[in-house]
Amino acid sequence: MASAFPLLLFPKVSSPKMPPPSSLLVPKPRPLSLPFRCSAAAAPAFDLRGYWTSLISEIEAELDSTVPIRYPESVHKAMRHSVLSGGKRASPIMCIAACELVGGHRSAAFRAACALEMIHAASLVHDDLPCMDAAPLRRGRPSTHALFGVDMAVLAGDALFPLAYQYIIARTPSPDLVSHFAVLRVLAEIARAVGSTGMAAGQLLDLSGASCGGEEEVVLVLEKKFGQMAECSAVCGGLLGSASDEELGR
Repeated sequence: MASAFPLLLFPKVSSPKMPPPSSLLVPKPRPLSLPFRCSAAAAPAFDLRGYWTSLISEIEAELDSTVPIRYPESVHKAMRHSVLSGGKRASPIMCIAACELVGGHRSAAFRAACALEMIHAASLVHDDLPCMDAAPLRRGRPSTHALFGVDMAVLAGDALFPLAYQYIIARTPSPDLVSHFAVLRVLAEIARAVGSTGMAAGQLLDLSGASCGGEEEVVLVLEKKFGQMAECSAVCGGLLGSASDEELGR
Protein backbone atom coordinates (compact mmCIF):
# COMPACT_ATOMS: atom_id res chain seq x y z
CA MET A 1 0.00 0.00 0.00
CA ALA A 2 1.47 3.34 -0.99
CA SER A 3 2.00 5.78 1.83
CA ALA A 4 0.98 9.43 1.87
CA PHE A 5 2.76 12.23 3.64
CA PRO A 6 1.74 15.87 4.15
CA LEU A 7 3.60 18.58 2.31
CA LEU A 8 6.64 19.68 4.26
CA LEU A 9 7.68 23.33 4.05
CA PHE A 10 11.22 24.23 4.98
CA PRO A 11 12.29 27.81 5.77
CA LYS A 12 15.17 29.30 3.87
CA VAL A 13 18.46 29.21 5.72
CA SER A 14 21.74 30.90 4.95
CA SER A 15 24.41 28.63 3.48
CA PRO A 16 27.36 28.11 5.83
CA LYS A 17 30.92 28.52 4.60
CA MET A 18 32.66 25.29 3.64
CA PRO A 19 35.13 24.27 6.37
CA PRO A 20 38.72 23.39 5.46
CA PRO A 21 39.34 19.83 4.22
CA SER A 22 40.82 18.72 7.52
CA SER A 23 37.53 19.42 9.30
CA LEU A 24 35.62 17.22 6.86
CA LEU A 25 37.52 14.09 7.76
CA VAL A 26 35.20 11.27 8.67
CA PRO A 27 36.08 8.42 11.03
CA LYS A 28 37.18 5.18 9.50
CA PRO A 29 34.47 2.52 9.45
CA ARG A 30 34.54 0.10 12.35
CA PRO A 31 34.90 -3.64 11.72
CA LEU A 32 31.64 -5.52 11.39
CA SER A 33 30.56 -7.31 14.50
CA LEU A 34 28.54 -10.38 13.64
CA PRO A 35 26.12 -12.02 13.88
CA PHE A 36 23.33 -10.01 12.28
CA ARG A 37 19.77 -11.22 12.10
CA CYS A 38 19.35 -13.10 8.82
CA SER A 39 16.24 -14.29 7.03
CA ALA A 40 17.89 -17.56 6.01
CA ALA A 41 20.39 -19.93 7.53
CA ALA A 42 24.01 -19.08 6.83
CA ALA A 43 25.43 -20.99 3.88
CA PRO A 44 29.03 -22.26 3.76
CA ALA A 45 29.63 -20.34 0.52
CA PHE A 46 27.78 -17.32 -0.80
CA ASP A 47 27.44 -16.95 -4.57
CA LEU A 48 28.00 -13.20 -4.79
CA ARG A 49 28.21 -13.21 -8.59
CA GLY A 50 24.91 -15.05 -8.93
CA TYR A 51 23.23 -12.84 -6.34
CA TRP A 52 24.49 -9.67 -8.05
CA THR A 53 23.55 -10.83 -11.56
CA SER A 54 20.03 -11.84 -10.59
CA LEU A 55 19.37 -8.49 -8.94
CA ILE A 56 20.73 -6.41 -11.81
CA SER A 57 18.14 -7.76 -14.26
CA GLU A 58 15.31 -6.90 -11.85
CA ILE A 59 16.72 -3.43 -11.17
CA GLU A 60 17.17 -2.70 -14.89
CA ALA A 61 13.56 -3.67 -15.63
CA GLU A 62 12.25 -1.50 -12.79
CA LEU A 63 14.30 1.52 -13.85
CA ASP A 64 13.18 1.10 -17.47
CA SER A 65 9.52 1.29 -16.44
CA THR A 66 10.06 4.08 -13.93
CA VAL A 67 11.62 6.61 -16.34
CA PRO A 68 9.43 6.47 -19.47
CA ILE A 69 9.49 8.89 -22.39
CA ARG A 70 6.79 11.48 -21.74
CA TYR A 71 6.34 15.23 -21.83
CA PRO A 72 8.70 17.04 -21.90
CA GLU A 73 10.36 14.45 -24.08
CA SER A 74 13.76 16.14 -24.34
CA VAL A 75 14.27 16.04 -20.58
CA HIS A 76 12.99 12.49 -20.16
CA LYS A 77 15.18 11.18 -22.99
CA ALA A 78 18.19 12.65 -21.20
CA MET A 79 16.99 11.15 -17.91
CA ARG A 80 16.62 7.68 -19.47
CA HIS A 81 20.05 7.89 -21.04
CA SER A 82 21.52 8.78 -17.66
CA VAL A 83 19.76 6.04 -15.70
CA LEU A 84 19.88 3.22 -18.28
CA SER A 85 23.52 3.55 -19.26
CA GLY A 86 24.63 0.36 -17.55
CA GLY A 87 26.98 0.16 -14.62
CA LYS A 88 27.50 -2.14 -11.66
CA ARG A 89 24.33 -0.96 -9.81
CA ALA A 90 26.29 -1.15 -6.56
CA SER A 91 24.08 1.28 -4.64
CA PRO A 92 20.77 -0.59 -5.09
CA ILE A 93 22.33 -4.00 -4.59
CA MET A 94 24.03 -2.86 -1.38
CA CYS A 95 20.70 -1.49 -0.15
CA ILE A 96 18.84 -4.74 -0.86
CA ALA A 97 21.63 -6.89 0.60
CA ALA A 98 21.70 -4.84 3.81
CA CYS A 99 17.93 -5.19 4.15
CA GLU A 100 18.07 -8.95 3.74
CA LEU A 101 21.10 -9.21 6.01
CA VAL A 102 19.12 -7.85 8.98
CA GLY A 103 16.13 -10.08 8.25
CA GLY A 104 14.04 -7.78 6.08
CA HIS A 105 12.08 -8.80 3.01
CA ARG A 106 13.56 -7.85 -0.35
CA SER A 107 10.38 -6.07 -1.44
CA ALA A 108 10.70 -3.70 1.52
CA ALA A 109 13.87 -2.20 0.05
CA PHE A 110 13.57 -2.82 -3.69
CA ARG A 111 11.90 0.46 -4.69
CA ALA A 112 14.14 2.59 -2.50
CA ALA A 113 17.13 0.72 -3.91
CA CYS A 114 16.11 1.68 -7.46
CA ALA A 115 15.65 5.27 -6.29
CA LEU A 116 19.22 5.25 -4.99
CA GLU A 117 20.38 4.35 -8.50
CA MET A 118 18.46 7.36 -9.87
CA ILE A 119 20.27 9.57 -7.36
CA HIS A 120 23.61 8.00 -8.24
CA ALA A 121 22.91 8.58 -11.95
CA ALA A 122 21.96 12.21 -11.29
CA SER A 123 25.21 12.79 -9.42
CA LEU A 124 27.20 11.37 -12.34
CA VAL A 125 25.38 13.62 -14.82
CA HIS A 126 26.41 16.68 -12.82
CA ASP A 127 29.89 15.28 -12.16
CA ASP A 128 30.52 14.97 -15.93
CA LEU A 129 29.52 18.57 -16.75
CA PRO A 130 32.12 20.86 -18.35
CA CYS A 131 32.19 23.02 -15.22
CA MET A 132 32.98 19.94 -13.10
CA ASP A 133 35.03 17.03 -14.50
CA ALA A 134 34.34 17.83 -18.18
CA ALA A 135 34.00 14.13 -19.06
CA PRO A 136 32.77 13.43 -22.62
CA LEU A 137 32.29 9.72 -21.91
CA ARG A 138 30.65 7.72 -19.14
CA ARG A 139 31.00 3.92 -19.13
CA GLY A 140 32.17 4.00 -22.74
CA ARG A 141 29.13 5.95 -23.93
CA PRO A 142 28.67 9.68 -24.54
CA SER A 143 27.97 11.46 -21.26
CA THR A 144 24.58 13.10 -20.95
CA HIS A 145 25.77 16.63 -21.68
CA ALA A 146 27.82 15.43 -24.67
CA LEU A 147 24.74 13.81 -26.22
CA PHE A 148 21.92 16.15 -25.19
CA GLY A 149 23.67 19.42 -24.39
CA VAL A 150 24.67 21.00 -21.10
CA ASP A 151 21.23 22.53 -20.56
CA MET A 152 19.39 19.21 -20.88
CA ALA A 153 22.00 17.47 -18.72
CA VAL A 154 21.52 19.96 -15.90
CA LEU A 155 17.74 19.57 -16.11
CA ALA A 156 17.95 15.77 -16.28
CA GLY A 157 20.09 15.64 -13.15
CA ASP A 158 17.84 18.14 -11.38
CA ALA A 159 14.75 16.09 -12.27
CA LEU A 160 16.17 12.72 -11.19
CA PHE A 161 16.73 13.80 -7.59
CA PRO A 162 13.08 14.64 -6.81
CA LEU A 163 11.87 11.69 -8.89
CA ALA A 164 13.83 9.40 -6.58
CA TYR A 165 12.24 10.94 -3.47
CA GLN A 166 8.78 10.75 -5.02
CA TYR A 167 9.34 7.12 -5.97
CA ILE A 168 10.37 6.13 -2.44
CA ILE A 169 7.33 7.81 -0.91
CA ALA A 170 4.84 6.46 -3.44
CA ARG A 171 6.14 2.91 -3.97
CA THR A 172 7.65 1.74 -0.68
CA PRO A 173 5.24 -0.83 0.86
CA SER A 174 4.36 1.32 3.86
CA PRO A 175 3.01 0.72 6.42
CA ASP A 176 2.63 -2.96 5.41
CA LEU A 177 6.36 -3.83 5.51
CA VAL A 178 7.98 -0.51 6.37
CA SER A 179 6.82 2.03 8.92
CA HIS A 180 6.19 5.63 7.89
CA PHE A 181 8.91 6.67 10.32
CA ALA A 182 11.44 4.38 8.63
CA VAL A 183 10.59 5.92 5.25
CA LEU A 184 11.21 9.39 6.66
CA ARG A 185 14.54 8.24 8.08
CA VAL A 186 15.52 6.87 4.66
CA LEU A 187 14.72 10.20 3.01
CA ALA A 188 16.71 12.06 5.66
CA GLU A 189 19.68 9.72 5.23
CA ILE A 190 19.73 10.26 1.46
CA ALA A 191 19.52 14.04 1.90
CA ARG A 192 22.47 13.89 4.28
CA ALA A 193 24.57 11.79 1.91
CA VAL A 194 24.06 13.96 -1.17
CA GLY A 195 24.01 17.32 0.60
CA SER A 196 26.51 20.06 1.31
CA THR A 197 28.57 17.97 3.74
CA GLY A 198 28.41 14.77 1.67
CA MET A 199 28.70 14.30 -2.08
CA ALA A 200 28.48 18.03 -2.78
CA ALA A 201 31.40 18.60 -0.42
CA GLY A 202 33.38 15.94 -2.25
CA GLN A 203 32.76 17.65 -5.57
CA LEU A 204 33.84 20.98 -4.09
CA LEU A 205 37.04 19.46 -2.76
CA ASP A 206 37.68 17.88 -6.18
CA LEU A 207 37.20 21.24 -7.88
CA SER A 208 39.58 22.87 -5.41
CA GLY A 209 42.33 20.45 -6.43
CA ALA A 210 42.27 18.22 -3.37
CA SER A 211 42.27 15.11 -5.58
CA CYS A 212 45.72 16.16 -6.82
CA GLY A 213 47.07 16.55 -3.31
CA GLY A 214 48.46 14.07 -0.85
CA GLU A 215 47.02 10.72 0.15
CA GLU A 216 44.88 12.19 2.93
CA GLU A 217 43.23 14.70 0.58
CA VAL A 218 42.59 12.09 -2.11
CA VAL A 219 41.03 9.70 0.40
CA LEU A 220 38.80 12.49 1.68
CA VAL A 221 37.54 13.28 -1.84
CA LEU A 222 36.78 9.59 -2.43
CA GLU A 223 35.03 9.28 0.92
CA LYS A 224 32.80 12.25 0.18
CA LYS A 225 32.09 11.65 -3.52
CA PHE A 226 31.67 7.88 -3.39
CA GLY A 227 31.92 6.58 0.16
CA GLN A 228 28.97 8.62 1.37
CA MET A 229 26.68 7.02 -1.20
CA ALA A 230 27.87 3.52 -0.30
CA GLU A 231 27.29 4.13 3.40
CA CYS A 232 23.89 5.66 2.66
CA SER A 233 22.85 2.63 0.61
CA ALA A 234 23.71 0.23 3.40
CA VAL A 235 22.03 2.36 6.08
CA CYS A 236 18.86 2.72 4.00
CA GLY A 237 18.70 -1.03 3.50
CA GLY A 238 19.07 -1.56 7.22
CA LEU A 239 16.33 0.96 8.01
CA LEU A 240 13.97 -0.67 5.53
CA GLY A 241 14.76 -4.08 6.99
CA SER A 242 13.85 -2.86 10.51
CA ALA A 243 17.41 -3.01 11.79
CA SER A 244 17.99 -1.94 15.37
CA ASP A 245 20.05 1.16 16.14
CA GLU A 246 22.81 -1.14 17.33
CA GLU A 247 22.87 -2.96 13.98
CA LEU A 248 22.83 0.32 12.07
CA GLY A 249 25.87 1.47 14.00
CA ARG A 250 27.99 -1.55 13.08
